Amino acid sequence: MRLGFLASHGGSAARFLTKACQDGRLNALPVALASNNSGSPALAWAREAGLKAAHLSGAKHPDPAALDAAILAFLQEAGVDTLVLSGYMKALGPRVLSAYEGRLVNIHPSLLPRHGGRGMYGDRVHEAVLASGDTESGASVHLVTAGIDEGPVLAQVRVPVRPGDTLASLKARVQATEGELLLRALRSLV
Repeated sequence: MRLGFLASHGGSAARFLTKACQDGRLNALPVALASNNSGSPALAWAREAGLKAAHLSGAKHPDPAALDAAILAFLQEAGVDTLVLSGYMKALGPRVLSAYEGRLVNIHPSLLPRHGGRGMYGDRVHEAVLASGDTESGASVHLVTAGIDEGPVLAQVRVPVRPGDTLASLKARVQATEGELLLRALRSLV
């Protein structure tokens, strides 16, 4: 498995999975990372880690079809066969979605389908969980499709919502589960 990543900010999933590969916990080779953010710490990390790295954004490719083609070309040139969204905050174009159908995964900080969809990311998800009165939350790894957070779920982990939880405490508990959940989901694709 040749892993590629798309990241907007820190790329924590890309970092975790790369270390897991180096430690022999995942039989895969991380090869590339692209970011829509030229100042992304993930982009700097990827270069230092020896991954093929590129800034690919609407600023560089204002036409969405051209951006879609540029992302796909970058991934294909690196030989990526499995693509992981590592905090990537943009919708993907039809070429990338088609080329990586069934091999494109995302992690979402809730028990999908609850608290998923357009506008539901990061702290917004945890705020929604707390506001709803849910007694549990968690994380979901799912295949990416054209519908945001609508693809088949590959793996989930449940996390209790405790009395007195704050956004920060719930977020920390959910994030602590995400790396191992991603490993489990990617192993299921092999």
